Amino acid sequence: MASCASAPIDQPFRPPDGAIYSNASFDLSRLQGSWQQVASFADEAGCSGGVVTFTKDASGRLVGDARLCVGGQMQGWSGPVTPVGPGRFTFGAGAPWWVLWDDADNRTLAIGTPSGAFGFVLNRGADIPSDRIVAAREILDFNGYDLSRLRRD
Repeated sequence: MASCASAPIDQPFRPPDGAIYSNASFDLSRLQGSWQQVASFADEAGCSGGVVTFTKDASGRLVGDARLCVGGQMQGWSGPVTPVGPGRFTFGAGAPWWVLWDDADNRTLAIGTPSGAFGFVLNRGADIPSDRIVAAREILDFNGYDLSRLRRD
């Protein structure tokens, strides 16, 4: 199982010492399926078209495979999904992903990390209605992300 580290960034996309909140009621089984990256943080437009897929392996454990635009560069992750707290998980050997928000119908996720090294919005398909992207932006802003650095895919 391979995992790629996040691309080095000069400045995090949120203050690492700022408050951040994960969705404590998020059930990680809701991750199962395919997600399209519809927005990510970067200082310049770089890549787009990121995708992550979560499935269950033969033992029933949730695993994932992803190619996502992080900090303007395509990064890859693969491996088991391990819960590390409410609404928080590691993916392969990478840094923890925090589910900051999900819509009630499990169509959109806002993902972040306390370090501010990355953040992005995932959706079940490339087309996201404006109300859900607005909600994701509001949650990212609430958690200290610099929205001027958020790029739509």
